[in-house]
Amino acid sequence: DHAARRDVRLVFSGDIGRVGIPIIRDPRTVEAADVLIMESTYGDRLHEPQEDSARSLERIINETYQRGGKIIVPAFAVGRTQQLVYMLNQLAQKGDIPRLPIFVDSPLAVDVTSVYRMHPECYDRATYRIFLSNYEDPFGFSRLTYIRDVNESKNLNDLKEPCIIISASGMAEAGRILHHLANNIENHRNCILFVGYAAKETLARKIMDGMKEVNILGDVYRVNAEVVSMDYFSAHADQDGLLDYLKLNNTHKLKNIFLVHGESEQSLPLR
Repeated sequence: DHAARRDVRLVFSGDIGRVGIPIIRDPRTVEAADVLIMESTYGDRLHEPQEDSARSLERIINETYQRGGKIIVPAFAVGRTQQLVYMLNQLAQKGDIPRLPIFVDSPLAVDVTSVYRMHPECYDRATYRIFLSNYEDPFGFSRLTYIRDVNESKNLNDLKEPCIIISASGMAEAGRILHHLANNIENHRNCILFVGYAAKETLARKIMDGMKEVNILGDVYRVNAEVVSMDYFSAHADQDGLLDYLKLNNTHKLKNIFLVHGESEQSLPLR
C-alpha cells in the first residue's frame, strides 16, 4: 500500500580514496545512507605517514645505488606512477637522492600522465604551491625519461649503471614489468620495490610474500634481489580512513553495512 512505501538510500563506496596524499584533491563523501556497501582493502592496517615514506624511499634508493643496483618498481599506470614520480621529483630537487636516471616504461602511464597535466584544476593546494606557482612540472624533471617505444624499452636491459625503472602492471601479471623483473630479479644488488596492493596468487604478491623462486613468462627465476613493500602509495584509505568515511556516512540512519573488496584478513578486523 502507498502509505508503507519509503525511500531507501543505498551507497556503494567503490574504492575509497585517501585524504592528504599528493596531487589530487581529497575525496568528497556522500553525507547519509540507509545501507552502505563499503570496500575493505586495507581494513586491517594503517598507512605510513608521508614524511616517513619519503625517508624510506630515500634510504632504499641510496642503499641500492651504493651497491650498484637497479630499483625495479611494478606500479599501476594510473595514480601510483604519478605519485611516485612526484615524490622522486621532490627528493631530487632537495638533493636527497643520487643523480641516477629514472624511466617510466609504460605507454599507458605516459598517456595518463598527459591527462594529469591537462587538469591542474583537480590538484590540491600543495601541488600548486610546490610546483605550479614556480612554473614547474610535477611530473617531469631532467633525469626522468618517459618511454613509449618498445625498442627503447628493450634497450633498458643493456643498462649496467644504477637506475630506477617504473613499469606496469602493479600486480606484475602482464605488461613490460615482466621483462624487467626477469632481467633483474636474480641480481642481489637490485631492489624490487612494490608500491601498492597486490591480490593473492598474483606474481607481485608471490614475490612480496617471500617466494624464493617464481615463474616469469614461462621460465623459473630465483628471487635474489632485495624485496621491499611500501603501502604509502596505495590509493585506498587505510583502517582509519575507512572508519572516517563510515562516520561521515552515519549522520543519518545507517542500518546495514556490507564489507566487500577485501580478503578476509582485512575485512574481519574491520568488521
